[in-house]
Amino acid sequence: MFKSLDIGIDLGTANVLVFIKGKGVVLNEPSVVALDRDTNKVVAIGEEARRMLGRTPGNIVAIRPLREGVIADYDTTESMLRHFIQKVAGKSLFFKPRIMVCIPSGVTTVEQRAVLEATIQAGASKTYLIEEPLAAALGAGLNIAEPYGSMVVDIGGGTTDVAVLSLGGIVVSDSLRIGGDKFDDSLIRYVKKEYNVLIGERTAEEIKISVATVSKTGRNEAIEIRGRDLVSGLPKTLRITSAETREALAEVTQAIVERVKYVLEHTPPELAADIIDRGIVMTGGGAMVNGLDKVIQEATGITTYLAENPLECVALGTGKALEDIEKLQDSLTSLQKASAAK
Repeated sequence: MFKSLDIGIDLGTANVLVFIKGKGVVLNEPSVVALDRDTNKVVAIGEEARRMLGRTPGNIVAIRPLREGVIADYDTTESMLRHFIQKVAGKSLFFKPRIMVCIPSGVTTVEQRAVLEATIQAGASKTYLIEEPLAAALGAGLNIAEPYGSMVVDIGGGTTDVAVLSLGGIVVSDSLRIGGDKFDDSLIRYVKKEYNVLIGERTAEEIKISVATVSKTGRNEAIEIRGRDLVSGLPKTLRITSAETREALAEVTQAIVERVKYVLEHTPPELAADIIDRGIVMTGGGAMVNGLDKVIQEATGITTYLAENPLECVALGTGKALEDIEKLQDSLTSLQKASAAK
């Protein structure tokens, strides 16, 4: 008797992670697709396409088909999903897999349907959607089935989801279309404004990982970067410090802190008391920005900590949700539910 394959997908703006039941996270690749402009054919997907960002000849363009957590280019997203599903499950699927995909908590029913249909077209027999904070909480090892409040702040590439969970569902949540990409954009803008030098996405990412901090008590380091001088048009080398990055990232950091405070203000008092005891858990790649947990802790007065494996939390959570699909049925969306909601 063959058993159908269960696959969980964290369909992120920056990265796609794929979880296979019984194997764990088997794929983690950038959500980037390289297309030939002349023929509109896919040239490369994932890591291979990411290496082409900002370095392609005129006829090849490297794009991100997802923006701010939702599908910006339907056909390209479908091609990317099909590629990743075939990569982990093999091209000749005897049984089509059941697939669970994560979505930000604030997406519309139209956006939900786009994800569901793209996944079915990419080769799923049945598709479920799970909201990112719910998957992140499960992946972080929180027992959300209990009648106690847990709080998760999931910062992905394109969105930040803040949610209070209890009894297997989301009690209060809010989604902000700001994530790790906005940190990169802020660094690009800062360098342009202060130094009249243009840097690319990959350089901004390097600054963010190597020296950036958002806390006054965060790290104090410096990095040499290269960009294009906007006055002379020639390459230029600069030195950027952690203190400068804190200034550059202040606005984005404040927006995330305000959203956390907003959710706390709308949390029932009993659950708020639980959160004070249990603390706030941070997940997602964007949560790894140096000092962000400290800033949230200072602003709320509640212990804030990074989950054990923040990058994989959402993908791991989809795996746990697939195992407990009956218990979580009310918190999931399938194509039938999305059709009924139209």
